[in-house]
Amino acid sequence: MDPRLSIITLGVSDLERSTIFYRDGLGLPRSDASNDGISFFRTGNTWLALFPREALAKDACVSAAGSGFPRFTIAHNVETRADVHRVLSEAESAGGRIVKPAQETTWGGYSGYFADPDGFLWEIACEVPFQIE
Repeated sequence: MDPRLSIITLGVSDLERSTIFYRDGLGLPRSDASNDGISFFRTGNTWLALFPREALAKDACVSAAGSGFPRFTIAHNVETRADVHRVLSEAESAGGRIVKPAQETTWGGYSGYFADPDGFLWEIACEVPFQIE
């Protein structure tokens, strides 16, 4: 297997609301490949896709029932502490919910978390003391 992430698809409860959150609230550019049934956003070398939760579950042949912690987080690294605060503020202004305010971390960096309209958790971090390659 050639190890790489191509697309992260979030099963969302309201595609229009989530598209507005990511496009207008966080400023991610929506791809022309998007349509009424799915939204695509380029994020570096990986795509973020938004797809209706029920349809995504059906496509994967699993139940859409369930709630709580989704068992993963999405991380976005920024340059400065001020950037951490700025992105968290942008997310909150766009309708996201601050889950953990920006603060010193146990692993030596500085980060905070927000939840998008469907509860997917995003960590905004800087001063990461290690290089992921």
